[in-house]
Amino acid sequence: MEKKEGFFGRLVDKIKGYVQYCISGVWSDSRNTAGVRVLKTVNLTVQSFLNRDLQIKSMAITYQTVFAMVPALAMLLAISKGFGLQGIVQDELYTYFPSQSKAIAAALKFVDSYLAEASSGLIMGIGIIILLWTLISLLSNIEDAFNNIWDIKTNRNIVQKVRDYIAIFLLIPILMILSSGISIFMSTTVVAVVPFSFMTPLVNFALELTPVILCWCAFTLCFWLIPNTKVAFKYAAIAGFICAVAFEVLQLLFLGGQIYVSKYNAIYGSFSFAMLLLIWLQLSWLLLLTGCGLTYAMQNVFSYNFFDNIDSVSEDYYRKVLLVMTAVIYRRFHFGMPAPTRNLLSQTYGLPISMVSSIADRLIKAGLVQTNSSKGGEDDPGLMPTTDTDKITVKDVVMRVEREGKSDFIPEFQTTYSAALRQIDDIAIRMYDASGDLLIRDVNIKVETAPDEE
Repeated sequence: MEKKEGFFGRLVDKIKGYVQYCISGVWSDSRNTAGVRVLKTVNLTVQSFLNRDLQIKSMAITYQTVFAMVPALAMLLAISKGFGLQGIVQDELYTYFPSQSKAIAAALKFVDSYLAEASSGLIMGIGIIILLWTLISLLSNIEDAFNNIWDIKTNRNIVQKVRDYIAIFLLIPILMILSSGISIFMSTTVVAVVPFSFMTPLVNFALELTPVILCWCAFTLCFWLIPNTKVAFKYAAIAGFICAVAFEVLQLLFLGGQIYVSKYNAIYGSFSFAMLLLIWLQLSWLLLLTGCGLTYAMQNVFSYNFFDNIDSVSEDYYRKVLLVMTAVIYRRFHFGMPAPTRNLLSQTYGLPISMVSSIADRLIKAGLVQTNSSKGGEDDPGLMPTTDTDKITVKDVVMRVEREGKSDFIPEFQTTYSAALRQIDDIAIRMYDASGDLLIRDVNIKVETAPDEE
């Protein structure tokens, strides 16, 4: 009995050790093996999923998708109708979303009514404006969710949004028509030309893979183009393939789910397909956001020596990292080196990428650092001093960062506690009298040249 308890106790301890290693210990593992990299990537993806409330964001996007569904289909069919290809696009919709055939049929009826109402005069102009606003708003929320995953604080301006988003909706029907043309070509011409009958199953298999390949391309382009930052295409493609396969599995599950839920039509009636539609939409958006998190994890996993939760870092430690990072930026500029990007600071100097982004944003708001888009492009601009490096001291950096923001938030606070505040300010200033006059560019930090700068 004691032996069994000892065995199970050791087994439980070993399992706990493995779990602890997967959660936090892996970030202290310096080995660069494939297993460690995969485990770090999965760990970072899960942590990003949990810490960025992707479940709630997918619900919000689902809610907005319901409102945007009819306008989106209206624009899609209106464009295709102008080329006389409305029937092809409708058939492709049923092909792409076989698990939502009832929802598509119901939506197409609404689209016919929508286009009939907004087909003349002033009503047409207002209808087009509402249609475009709905679609732009939906894609803007998706971009916001992607930028949040990537820790990007700035979004595209309104002109870029209108230009890029309308281009997306103009391209969708063209791609669907091309997809249909490719399928017809492969199913007729290739089979007729190929002399060997054993090739026919291969052609049929290729036709069955077409939706997966197109879905792969769609996911890849989303992960590569939507975030307002520079994303490596290879990571977007890997995440896109995983999401495409998962999406096809989701489609198969919902095809079976429709058959299962049809048994409850006596209770829910025709409302049952709407329930399935909402669940399918949320899971689809959740899959898209998770794929974005996976892309982020694969690209930035080498920037993490541990999973960095900034909220748990002390103010003293955060201030030290801030001064080190500021010193690196000022010293590189002083020695005539290229302005470092956020990714370069993270990877070359061993600083966590999320902390680098947070500190960079604070330095920019405090007027100590500005961006230089000539290095790294607009997506990942270089960081350089705003003033002469002979003038900014350690004390200046600390004071300007700490005093950035509103200073009159509480009414009558300054006058009520004026004497106490003067004492506090005097103490804070004296804390840096000994070494605070040291120029930030003279802090003893070795600046290194990254391989791509040599």
